[in-house]
Amino acid sequence: MNNVINALTTYFSYPFVWYVLIVGTLISLCASLFGVVLVLKRFSFIGDGLSHIAFGAMAIAAVVGLTDNMLIVLPVTVLAAILLLRVGNNTKIKGDAAIAMVSVGALAIGYLLLSVFSSSANVSGDVCGTLFGSYTILTLTPFEVGGCLLLSVAVVALFVVFYRKIFAVTFDEDFARATGVKASVYNLFIAVIIAVIIVLAMKLVGSLLISALVIFPALSAMRVCKRFKSVVICSAAVAVSCAVVGILVSVVWSTPVGPTVVGIDILAFLGFFVAGKIFSHVG
Repeated sequence: MNNVINALTTYFSYPFVWYVLIVGTLISLCASLFGVVLVLKRFSFIGDGLSHIAFGAMAIAAVVGLTDNMLIVLPVTVLAAILLLRVGNNTKIKGDAAIAMVSVGALAIGYLLLSVFSSSANVSGDVCGTLFGSYTILTLTPFEVGGCLLLSVAVVALFVVFYRKIFAVTFDEDFARATGVKASVYNLFIAVIIAVIIVLAMKLVGSLLISALVIFPALSAMRVCKRFKSVVICSAAVAVSCAVVGILVSVVWSTPVGPTVVGIDILAFLGFFVAGKIFSHVG
């Protein structure tokens, strides 16, 4: 135990550890807030679909040699979120089918582009890092941390400001429309925000693991909480706690950051699942 404490004390003297903690907790917080909405709307896989699209966009950025791939990844992912929402409302192509179509296609095309056109000598390593999270998360610059901070604050602020509208659209769109809420506009708003969160989370956990940040904290909170507000607060607390613990474990034991955070999220879900069963029997 003393060795772990000494290791943490040493690592906390390095700025990069603080950068990872700040970015990781902010991303997890944002993902947990809108994760509750996606789970309740039974649209959880939009995160998975958008992450695959973001992977395809990153492949394009790598092929054309952009040093800042956000110039392509962010607008492409946001546009994909809008298109998925529009196509998902098409009676001929349901939402889940549209997500499956676009996400699998983007994943395949992205890997094909990297394999054929990439100038990197380690294509397999680049792809693996993009899919499962990269060790480059440990080399975040102050500029990247600042950008993540601004976007995260904006996401949380928008969630708080439009909380009542989001609540109404989440539980009953027809009733929301009857009360004058423009449900389609708020659905679009949710999709765009999720796209931004996906892009932020790519470097932390990789495109294949992003859904875990969105889904697990929400599902954990739902095991013990029943009201929407309490689920949101509990989900945020679980997400931030798991991110901090996962990052610290990753730093001390030199494990990949993304999979470690997701592993802690899974353990938390199992704990909440057991707690929910116990409380239900006690009640």
